[in-house]
Amino acid sequence: MLWLHAVAYFFGGALLTNAVPHFVRGVSGAPFQSPFATPPGKGLSSSTVNVVWGFANLVFAWLLLGHVGDFALKETADALPCGVGMLAMGLFMARHFGGLHGGNAP
Repeated sequence: MLWLHAVAYFFGGALLTNAVPHFVRGVSGAPFQSPFATPPGKGLSSSTVNVVWGFANLVFAWLLLGHVGDFALKETADALPCGVGMLAMGLFMARHFGGLHGGNAP
């Protein structure tokens, strides 16, 4: 596997993780932080914006995981960078949003 494939899989996993809270909050009708809010990443965006942003993250994750190299979920060399990207984004989001929603302090 090329190292560029590993980088693509890392960011594919990160985008896949980022899609979840935006899409879920959006389809449930709840506002949530997004890069389009004021201030970016801290203010609330509408549920519609979050559905679109979550879906865009899913599309880019699909492009990175499904169209760069031959991603195989059963191959450790492919799944590991994706999983590390998911974990890294999940930890970042937990720290960032935890500070905004009464969870972990930043």
